[in-house]
Amino acid sequence: MSRRRSGGYGRGQMNPKDLMRQVQEMQTQMESLQEEAHKEVLEVSSGGGMVAVTINGALEIQQITIDPEVVDPDDVEMLEDLVLAAVNEAIQKAEAMVADRMSALTGGLNIPGL
Repeated sequence: MSRRRSGGYGRGQMNPKDLMRQVQEMQTQMESLQEEAHKEVLEVSSGGGMVAVTINGALEIQQITIDPEVVDPDDVEMLEDLVLAAVNEAIQKAEAMVADRMSALTGGLNIPGL
């Protein structure tokens, strides 16, 4: 004689409808969080403030400011290095900021693509 379940959910199991509702709520929260993060602006500098980069959470460079004192026609490579360093650090900080906010929302779940 076989036992049939009456459609109930065992211990630790969640109703699929409740699970879908929670996933949809989390998706809405994530979209809102991403929108807010994209508006967030960070400023990073290199060379002791000689080159400054402003970036938003969407990884869009908003502004690059270069102190005229660092502009030396005989040493263009140094200026290029300072700009490159500031841009790379700005991108890393913006990515970290977005990742931290997402992690706070997902509770540290390891969800690919987030």
